[in-house]
Amino acid sequence: MHPALSVIVFTTLSGAGYGLLFWLGLYAVTGLLPADPIFGIVAMMLALGLISIGLLSSMLHLGHPERAWRAFSQWRTSWLSREGVASIVTYIPALIFSAGWILIGQTSGLWGFFGLLGSVCSVITVICTACIYRSLRPVPRWNNHWVIPNYLALSAMTGMLMLVMVSALFGDRLPGAMLLALVTIVVALIAKLAYWHFIDATSPTSTPESATGLGPLGKVRLLEAPHTSENYLLREMGFRIARKHAKKLRTIAIACAFAIPLLLSAIATATSGTAAAACTLLATAIATVGVLTERWLFFAEAKHTVTLYYGRNLDAS
Repeated sequence: MHPALSVIVFTTLSGAGYGLLFWLGLYAVTGLLPADPIFGIVAMMLALGLISIGLLSSMLHLGHPERAWRAFSQWRTSWLSREGVASIVTYIPALIFSAGWILIGQTSGLWGFFGLLGSVCSVITVICTACIYRSLRPVPRWNNHWVIPNYLALSAMTGMLMLVMVSALFGDRLPGAMLLALVTIVVALIAKLAYWHFIDATSPTSTPESATGLGPLGKVRLLEAPHTSENYLLREMGFRIARKHAKKLRTIAIACAFAIPLLLSAIATATSGTAAAACTLLATAIATVGVLTERWLFFAEAKHTVTLYYGRNLDAS
């Protein structure tokens, strides 16, 4: 599939924003979130800012962005519509929680409940985003049980890295945040490796033989291309990336999204003050680059079954 920049930015930034909002809500309901209004302004502006930028970016992929509002009416049948509804609903408890934290200086009790509600809505929104791709049966590399865990794990990881960064700027005021950052990185790495192993080891169910019904007669070969030049379907659904380039990009994604942030987070755990803050800031920035690379691969490596019509096997690069 064609890796559209707007969708890559959307899934990366909004995922990090929802992850950050998720962790803020959990810390609030446990009574461990500082009531400092300045801390609240920075944390909530970062979370809601990332979510908003991501959602606005997703609209750039639409042919008619002015008609985006119509998608909300299809929530009964469309995961895209459900995602839109969930994303708007999430703003309600998030803004109420922000008001209590920033204006009143309270993060527990009733305000903590709204924080927890924001966490639940964040998880639901990320799941809806993942289900947009998980539900597409014509794309085997998306239609599998590893997509949703990967979206949740990456959101939790990037959100926690953002929270650790903010916490470090305010003197490490969140107990256990550094340890949680290390755990989420490891969990996200395991989920990503498992996803890659699955798509590499699983043979596609659709082949030229099954699509034409000529399998019993032997291997089906394309006698002549249906088009003399590239068309819309090949550009959008037949995007190809060489296997050797995919391996290099996977290595870059592993290094930037997981390995380096894990190392920097470990160093931050062993240090304090300016050094720890610098490590968390660098870890967050590098992880964002790594996740952007991973998101690009998520789209570039996916192949739509319509490409069988053009003589391309789904398991070939």
